Amino acid sequence: MFKHIINNDIQLKLLELNDAEELTILTDECKDHLRQWLPWVDSSSSIDDRRAFIEMTKKQYAANDGFQAGIWYKGQIAGVIGFHSINWSNKSTSIGYWLGDKFQGNGIMTKATIAFIDYALKELKLNRVEIRCAEENLKSRAIPERLGFTKEGVIRQAEWLYHHYVNHVVYGMLAEEWKQSL
Repeated sequence: MFKHIINNDIQLKLLELNDAEELTILTDECKDHLRQWLPWVDSSSSIDDRRAFIEMTKKQYAANDGFQAGIWYKGQIAGVIGFHSINWSNKSTSIGYWLGDKFQGNGIMTKATIAFIDYALKELKLNRVEIRCAEENLKSRAIPERLGFTKEGVIRQAEWLYHHYVNHVVYGMLAEEWKQSL
């Protein structure tokens, strides 16, 4: 079972059903912020929705197709990071993440992303990690840019967000390029 302690303040671990209530409270507190970039916010807001999400992530983990982890900061759930799926044939994956707005600016997501990249490339022996961000989501884009990912292009109108399309910027990192744990 995945559990990773980054430092005294930050740890990552697989989500459990007993995390559903705390995760629901966090997403409710951050609804306006999250709605700017995530399509599921309005359609997935109850504790039952969070339980269903956690069950899905447990099945994903059991199927060896990636996983989603909660990000805990000073004992509170601060967000989620995960592998969307793993393409074992091509040894690649993509990472998605979100962080509650009151936790931003502390380097939490950068550290969590480094841990996930290390896990993908070193533990799982994958060759490629991709991160896609909405073109206007500068905070999310700052993470792959800070970590030395290559900007590979823009997918036009890649995602429908409530009443408009957003472009996605695609970033990639290859195992041979990854040199750090910052």
